[in-house]
This record gives sequence, C-alpha cells and structure tokens, in this order.
Amino acid sequence: MDTMSRLQGILSNGVPVSRRDVLKRGAVITVSVPVVASLLAACGGSSNEKAATSTPSEARPTATQGVVPTTGTGGGGGSASPTTSASPEAGGGAGTPIKGGTMVVQGHQEIASLHPDDQGPTVHYVMIRAIHEPLIDLDYDYQIVPILAESYEAAPDGTKYTFKMHSGVTWQDGQPLTSKDAKYNVDWYKDPANAAVMGSDFAEVGDVETPDDTTIVINMTKVNAAFLAGVMPAMMLVPEHIQSKTGKDNYTSQATGTGPFKLKEWVAAEQTTLEAYDNYWGGRANIDTYREEVVPEGSVRAIALRTGKSDFAVWPVQAEDNLKFIQEAKFDVNRAAGTAVNHFPLNNQKPSLSDKVVRQAMMTAIDRDRLINDLEKGLAVKATANLSPAVVFFYNPDVTKYDHNPDAAKKLLDDAGYAPGSDGIREKNGVKLTFTCTVITGDQRRRPEAEVVQQDLKAIGIDMQIDEKPVATILDGLPKGTLDASLFNWTYGVSEPDARTTLRSDASRNFSSYRNPEMDKLLDDGVHTVDPTERQRIYKEIQAIIAEDVPFLYIMFWEDIGVWNKRIQGRPEHANNSNYFYANVYKFWIDESLDSSKA
Repeated sequence: MDTMSRLQGILSNGVPVSRRDVLKRGAVITVSVPVVASLLAACGGSSNEKAATSTPSEARPTATQGVVPTTGTGGGGGSASPTTSASPEAGGGAGTPIKGGTMVVQGHQEIASLHPDDQGPTVHYVMIRAIHEPLIDLDYDYQIVPILAESYEAAPDGTKYTFKMHSGVTWQDGQPLTSKDAKYNVDWYKDPANAAVMGSDFAEVGDVETPDDTTIVINMTKVNAAFLAGVMPAMMLVPEHIQSKTGKDNYTSQATGTGPFKLKEWVAAEQTTLEAYDNYWGGRANIDTYREEVVPEGSVRAIALRTGKSDFAVWPVQAEDNLKFIQEAKFDVNRAAGTAVNHFPLNNQKPSLSDKVVRQAMMTAIDRDRLINDLEKGLAVKATANLSPAVVFFYNPDVTKYDHNPDAAKKLLDDAGYAPGSDGIREKNGVKLTFTCTVITGDQRRRPEAEVVQQDLKAIGIDMQIDEKPVATILDGLPKGTLDASLFNWTYGVSEPDARTTLRSDASRNFSSYRNPEMDKLLDDGVHTVDPTERQRIYKEIQAIIAEDVPFLYIMFWEDIGVWNKRIQGRPEHANNSNYFYANVYKFWIDESLDSSKA
C-alpha cells in the first residue's frame, strides 16, 4: 500500500497496516493494550522508520483522551527524563556517550527571537528549548513530565496547581533559580501591559504564592482545563534579573536560561550557535556546540544532509527528497502524524475576503488532491478544519466538506452576486475579489503551493497576487490586519485543543482577524470545564463552525518526517511529539564512525 493510503489509515482511525503504524497509532490515540496486541499479531515488516513504544494506556491517561493526570514526579534531572514515563530506546542502539563535537541543524527561515514567548515558529523553538526549560513538559507521546519541577499536584477541581522545584538549579550566569523566578514568569505573562503572545493563556490565573524557595502555588480564579498540559509546557522560564533590565524586545541577545546550552552567537538571518553549559543541573551535555543554520531552500538542506554538512533538517526538506530518505537505510527517519495545519490565513476584515461565501468558494475551487499528490507526494492528508485527525478524542469528522468543484465554486459566487468584470476578476458593489498572499521569503516548500492555489482561484474569477516577506514581518502584520493573507503551518491544538490564542476575537495570534462572539464563548467554555465529554462536544462544535465560516483556507496536514544523520547517537528511537527531540539534545553524542554521509 502506498504511503498516502497508509498515513490516511493512521490519521483517520482506520485499521493500521503495518507494525509501526499500529505502535504509532496506539501511542497517539492510546488504545488499550489488548487491542494493540491483537493488531500487532497480524502485522509485520521493518524499515529504517522508527516505531514508538509506550506504557499501557490504562496507566497513562492523556490529554488526547480529555484526561490529565493530577500528580506527577520526576527523575534525577534533565529534560524529559522522568522515572514515571516510559521512553523510547535510543536511536541507533545503546552505547557509551562520546564527548565533544558540533551538531548542526538547518531551518528554513530567520531566527528572529530567542524569547520563550515567541516559540511558535519551529526554528525559534529549537534554540529556545535548548536554552530555557519549563516546570513541566510533554514527552515523546504527549504525556506530562516534570522538568524544573521535581513533582506537581493539581487540585481535582482545577483551582490550584502546586509545583515543587528542584533545588540547586542555576541560571547560566550562575545565579540561583528559585520559586520567585517562576512566580515572576507567571505574573509577567498574565499582565496585560506586557502584551505577551501567550498572555490569554494566563487569563484565569489569580494569586501566585511562593511559600519557600522551591515551591510555587498557582491559584486560579476560574478553571482552565488546558492549563497543565497546554499552557505550562510552553512557559519556559526567563530570569527576572535579566528581563527586568532588557525587556522582551531586547532579551534575545542576552537570552539566559537554566537549560543545557547557553547562547554563544545569534545572527537572526544566518545562524544561532549555542555551547554546552558546564554547570547544567541535569549533567553537562555530551555535545560541545549546537548550531542552527538558516537555509531557506529545502533542496539545499537535503544536499547538506547527504554531504554531512547538516545532521538534521529542522524544517522538512522537499517531499521528493523525503521519499528518497525514507527508502534509504543509511539515514534514520522519524515519522509521525502531523498536527500543524497547512493553511492560508485570510484577513476576514478586508472587504474582498469578509464574505464567508467567497471563502467557501475558494475552498471549493482549490484542488487539494493535486497539492497532496503532486507537491507533497502523498505525504499528507486533507484537513477538515483546524484539528488534525490524530487528535482523535477531540477530532470531528462530521463537518462541512469541500470537494474540488470549480463549477460549484462559480455558482456560489454567482448566487452571491459576484460577477466577472472585463478582466475576468469578479466584483460586487465595487469590491473586486483580489488580494495578496504574502509567503515567507525563500520558502521553497510552500511557494509552489501558493502558485497552484493562485491558478485554482483565477479559474473562478478571484485574483491572488503573491509577495514575499520575512517571517517576523508576517507574524507581526497578520494579527494587526496589515496583510491580506499568508501561507504557513500552525498548530491549533495537539495534546490540548485550546485555541484561544489563535481563534478568539482578541487573540494575539488571530492571524485571520476572525471575529465571532459564538466562537469566543465556545473557546472560553472549552477551558472552563473539566468534564472530558463536555469538552469533546465543545471542540467538535468549534471545528464545525470553522468548517462553515472558513476563516482561513485549511489545506492539509503534512506527515511529520524528520531525517537524522546516524552519527547523532543517543536520540529517542521514535517520537510522536517531535519537540521531544529538541528537549533532549543534551543527551545526544556524535559517533563519526556512523556518519550517514559516508555510508
């Protein structure tokens, strides 16, 4: 069976068709052990793709099931290495760590910020997570694991969270980490004056107590069911004694955390270099230097992997290159269900884009099968709204669907009064259906997608121009409404489906300037109840509204494919949560005898 059919089987709750798929699907949707065992008995086969291992779902309730554990304890130290959570075997087998060397990864766009509040773009997150750490995080299978907290406890009614922090942890400038630092971060995010991207995530936070140097108690004014699994893993701590002087805008050049790597050099458009922090509380990293280089062209990043100039591509290489890497045993390939929706945010306040009938017609006009099969080589599945089918508990398959039908798209516009002008562009009441889609400068992976969509829209009388700008300009302009549209991949919910920071009318990352009071209420209701069944109903309704209103053009979910040079050892064998790799780089080591580029 081809890759597309197999991936669809995983993501659409169909029966998996290989042993790896069964294991991965069991990890994503946490099916019971007897069910997984029976499916495994009927499966076989092997490849260079790495499979997940996980503990029984009965023992590991997950956010994808709508259940979050109320207590947790961690292990002896370091990122995502608790004794209470099973972890995949190290990639390439066990071995004695080798000290020294430089690991190079390559991303597709400028690294505009190293502040944890700007962690949205993957190229940012990679470096931010190496420098900074949260109190708790999500492991390879989206399970909550303590990090700077050695344990945590959540009140059953969701009104209080207590974190007991590790003692003896220092910032990378040698200053001690205390609970007062953690309190500073919570208070900073919840203060509207700071206009934090994640600020709305802290709207329900009340008083924060620090009864001693290693204990922080967060009291809630209202329940926020997403707080533990959705908010706290993103709150990577920054030191008050530095940020209080620099402010957020000038923090990046002095970025300082408690993580295993500290900042050595930052050149936004070129590269960021980190070096091991000798006094890291989890034990000094095996690798001396960790560098992320900016290489916009996916084909060039693929060449760098093959020639040994890069050990990993932070952003996916071209689909045709991914297919080749998958088939070559000399590279290690991590494959997981995609959760970031590939989409075109549309400025819903712009006259030419404000009518949902126009947006529905656009969805109907776009040949998504062509995009998936021709551009992505089948390594993607269609989106039905904002949530990936991999988020099984909350996913709603019963929403309005938009099949490719240009004639139907034209009829929608005809019936709504949009008539073609002399230039073929439709208009109504003096408003022409024309807009500009601003893609990320040098984005070789998605620019062709925009060009195909441009053709599809032109065929029904809608004019979409294409421009390019740096990612920082796009992320700043979209929420302000100064841009018409863009194209990128963004997560609107994974372990937690809370999307208030992106879908609420006043959200800091409302890229489509979408305003819907009904949606606002549902988004709030979704976090103000801890009942899993009620939350499931709410988030399914949210998806139904997204499918009806089409605030953005949701295209597909790419399969998450990561290609590793085998010289990087100590890696997890597999991760459904690709961020788990970045949290554990300090455990990796370099074995030159296994260099994939020389195999």
